[in-house]
Amino acid sequence: MILGSEHRTAATTATIHSPYDGAEVGSHPLASPAEMDSAIAANVAAAEECRHLPAFERAACLRRIADGLEARRAAFATLVAREAGKPITQARIEIDRAIFVFRDGAEEATRIGGEVLPLDVMPAGRGRLGFTRRWPLSPVAAITPFNFPVLLAAHKIAPAIACGAAMTLKPPPQDPLAALMLGDLVAGCGYPSGGVTVVPCALEVARRLVADHRVRMISFTGSARAGWDIRAQAGAKRVSLELGGNAGVIIEPDADLDRAGESCAAGGYGYAGQSCISVQRIVVHERVYADFLDGFVARVAKLTVGDPLDPATEVGPMIDESAARRAEAWIAEAVRDGATVVTGGGRRGAVLEPTVLAGTKPEQRVNCEEIFAPVTTVTAYQSFDDALELVNASPYGLQAGIFTRDVSRLMRAWDRLEVGGVMGNEVPTWRIDRMPYGGAKASGLGREGVRYAIEEMTELRLLTLHSE
Repeated sequence: MILGSEHRTAATTATIHSPYDGAEVGSHPLASPAEMDSAIAANVAAAEECRHLPAFERAACLRRIADGLEARRAAFATLVAREAGKPITQARIEIDRAIFVFRDGAEEATRIGGEVLPLDVMPAGRGRLGFTRRWPLSPVAAITPFNFPVLLAAHKIAPAIACGAAMTLKPPPQDPLAALMLGDLVAGCGYPSGGVTVVPCALEVARRLVADHRVRMISFTGSARAGWDIRAQAGAKRVSLELGGNAGVIIEPDADLDRAGESCAAGGYGYAGQSCISVQRIVVHERVYADFLDGFVARVAKLTVGDPLDPATEVGPMIDESAARRAEAWIAEAVRDGATVVTGGGRRGAVLEPTVLAGTKPEQRVNCEEIFAPVTTVTAYQSFDDALELVNASPYGLQAGIFTRDVSRLMRAWDRLEVGGVMGNEVPTWRIDRMPYGGAKASGLGREGVRYAIEEMTELRLLTLHSE
């Protein structure tokens, strides 16, 4: 564990195995309740020093982390491929994105400002000015999931350092080794000792992090069930939640079907569909449904499935066999209720074949819940209003995509779709790490992207001056 700038061992450890072939990847400590308390105490002790660290020094810390990631890019990507089962080409992209997040954080650290407010808009404000400034909520408890073990840790740590907050990061139990490796870089970046602690632990120990009265904010990325449970326990703490989704894509008759099919194949099956904005539901106008489905299925059937360390692999294993079995059961359930497996459906261990389902119903779990697997459903619609209703017919609302040349329909989708972001002529899986990212409905609260996460991790304070 990384407590302050120190590495600590623990009485209890856990071993990580590759989800692809079961090979041992490494072991890591599991924090005891007392060690979690020590991590939070280290944050509390460091909070004032972190808050008063000048912006140029916070920026320098973030650049050092980015430089360290860049220098060890190959080692980080290989570790992610081994412990998370992410295909190596996609793991390299994850590390590149994390490097960008830390560099972006360095820039945003120097841009945190405020406003000058004229207060003489009412007679009582004559001769007065107001000034606003942001102050960090500190410490922050950060909890991250398995699917992007480095990138999502970066999306917590970078804004925390940028705004001068202390943070304890609880990495995912399935693949914490990469987060611990990132913690090594953070511990040596020059940020105050205790400013960032990385503490793998069991669920019951993590609950102490959520419940501790000294923690001012919780930033959580993970399942909807866990996220809303955390919010219920958080009390007066601020909570930011990046939760699940079952992202929908609309394909209009005027769309470029080849490009739409290629994008949906990449967006639905990258990292075996284990992304909260992975393409899950594709709704296609009835006039082009057959043509789209034929082209899309042909692309999906050609995806290379195999060893995540092989650069040719496009779809690797799911995070473990139980996750693959769950998805397999949902497919079988849909088939029993009238759906058709157009391609895929087979499973070997944790590897589930890229699967396309047709003839599904909105109420089936493959449509109304988050499958988090290499599975998409393709459904025909008659009118654009029907398509919008189908996408909205979900408890989730993270991102949606729409393929059309009609700008008025893009604007209408932006107005009508109950999601955090609408991607025009792109799949919902598309994300640039600077943009505001977050959802509506059951998909969460708040936004990430360094600039927006800084707003979540800070509180606005007002100063008024009377010049008379």
